Amino acid sequence: MPPRQWQPAPPRRKQGMGAAAVLGVVFGSLAALFVLIVVGAVMIGGSSGSDTTTPVAIPTYEPSEEESGEPAPTRDDEPSDEPTREEEPDQETVDPPAQPALNTSLKNNTMYRAGGLPRLACRAGNASIFSHSQLKSLILKTGRCMDRAWRPILEKQGIDFSPPNYAIASGRGRGACGDYPSAGSMVPYYCPRNNTIYASTSAMARGNGNARGYGQIISWHGGIISMMAHEYGHHVQNITGLMDSWWSATLDTGSQNTKLSLSRKMELQATCFGGMWMRSVAASYPVSTANRSRLFWFYGQVGDHPGYPRDHGSPANNNRWFRQGWEKNRTFQCNTWRAPSSTTS
Repeated sequence: MPPRQWQPAPPRRKQGMGAAAVLGVVFGSLAALFVLIVVGAVMIGGSSGSDTTTPVAIPTYEPSEEESGEPAPTRDDEPSDEPTREEEPDQETVDPPAQPALNTSLKNNTMYRAGGLPRLACRAGNASIFSHSQLKSLILKTGRCMDRAWRPILEKQGIDFSPPNYAIASGRGRGACGDYPSAGSMVPYYCPRNNTIYASTSAMARGNGNARGYGQIISWHGGIISMMAHEYGHHVQNITGLMDSWWSATLDTGSQNTKLSLSRKMELQATCFGGMWMRSVAASYPVSTANRSRLFWFYGQVGDHPGYPRDHGSPANNNRWFRQGWEKNRTFQCNTWRAPSSTTS
């Protein structure tokens, strides 16, 4: 409730007051001022309501000092008035320090030190997703842009980089990991056996069987290209050891629920990597403000639906992790393995 307005006391005729009366007035005024300050603080605190918007998932992982390669300062780094003595040069040849071994684990992988993707010029043009030749050309072109984005930040961490291969068919095909698209599906897939991304342009644009195509949800080509960036994210997981660690963890458990949970974390991380890349080319692609909103909405439509295995994450969490990659643009912010389970359901 708003406070009642303060009403001043009626004026009193001026009279002489003793010292006790003066002190009483002073202390009384201070007490009244204190009350007003407390009431004001309560009003200000009560007016700041909590944010009711859905938060973006923020993993708790932060690179440690040891992982970042930046040692904490020691007392030797502090200035001193004592004279220093130059060390005598060592006559023996000293071997350079050995490079630290790459960490290929799920939670502490070396790639989490890589930081963000650089802003790149990568124009998409006006390709139609319903033209096989135009969509295939756009997929290959943007794939090269993905190489330019991921290569430098991974190589800087000592990770051997190699680009993926592509097999893009107009209809159906058979790859090293199975048919594409699989029966009743329109999604592309990444095969780690030969580092190849397989996709059917007609299935992605128009659907396959009862499965809606991406083009039936969003006709702008950015929707399909963001999905190709997701598949590229699986390639990043493969060359950084994340995929091997995921597969080992999957084989080590006999729980189907645990296997599905691991799969969702793997898929949502690739979605986050895809969001990072779309942001890196947003200015040149271009991704307008309206198309950015369409992308966010699009990722709220894809994912696990009733009647299907819960292996890719709910539509709400697909939206959450795509936005995470877009808004944070840091590899460690895509660490789904350390994220709350509610964000990877």
